[in-house]
Amino acid sequence: MPLLLFLRRQIGMKNILIPTDFSENAWNAIDYALKFFSKSSCNFYLLHVNTAGTLVTSGSAGVQNKSVASETLTKSPKKLLQETLKRIYDNLPRNPKHRFFIISDSNYLVDSIREQVVKNRINLIVMGTKGASGLKKIAIGTNAGNVITKVKCTTMVVPENAKYTELKEIAFPTDFSIFYRPETLQPILDIIEVNNATVNVLHVNKYGLELNEDQQKNKEYLDDYFTNYTRSFHFLTNKHIENAVQQFVDERGINLITMLAKNLNYFQLILFHPTVNEISYYKDVPFLVLH
Repeated sequence: MPLLLFLRRQIGMKNILIPTDFSENAWNAIDYALKFFSKSSCNFYLLHVNTAGTLVTSGSAGVQNKSVASETLTKSPKKLLQETLKRIYDNLPRNPKHRFFIISDSNYLVDSIREQVVKNRINLIVMGTKGASGLKKIAIGTNAGNVITKVKCTTMVVPENAKYTELKEIAFPTDFSIFYRPETLQPILDIIEVNNATVNVLHVNKYGLELNEDQQKNKEYLDDYFTNYTRSFHFLTNKHIENAVQQFVDERGINLITMLAKNLNYFQLILFHPTVNEISYYKDVPFLVLH
């Protein structure tokens, strides 16, 4: 199971924060997370944040599901959180290793999540998203985008169409521009170990230029780091990085895209590029953003 070894290296119960707006996208993230950590001892914190009396969605800010918004106005957040717990118990296998806590807060979303990360020693944030629904400005939605860029905590973004499957093909897009510390890469290694997965390091160059000296050193370091595991390096030339990623996802059957938040160039182009009809990976494939 992904990240199991990584989590076992931590001390005690694992603390996972799942923001929810009670939408089906949020439920999909809950379902994915519980299956993702089915063999791990975890505290799951279900968080609903109400900002100035408006519904905070996990996808795009300002665009609300009318039925969800209506229900939120007629029922208290605590009641809706309790109903979410009941849905978990009714629809998913009981797991003695899992404990659940519900939190309702009135605050700005990012501020609330930051507070919970510190207060409850959160190891991982799991967010559902409907992608570019409504505003159609960034691929993964405004709120999810704010969290992964402004909260220094490893975050998994679970898109609307993603369903949990054993991870076998992992894409690791990078431009080789930064040196990755071993502790930063460790979660990727743990995913490989648990799932006997292949890590596919992907470099997309707009103009077919060769790697410079620093990039080559970083590439060699990654090759050495993953030397005991199945890995492959792929070099594509495409003026539109998101198109190259889509092609790669389709051809390799990728079921997880792992990126480092510090790799700003690729990070922004892949996750924050205006969406077009031909690009769908942000709807189907989970992203694990490492900090």
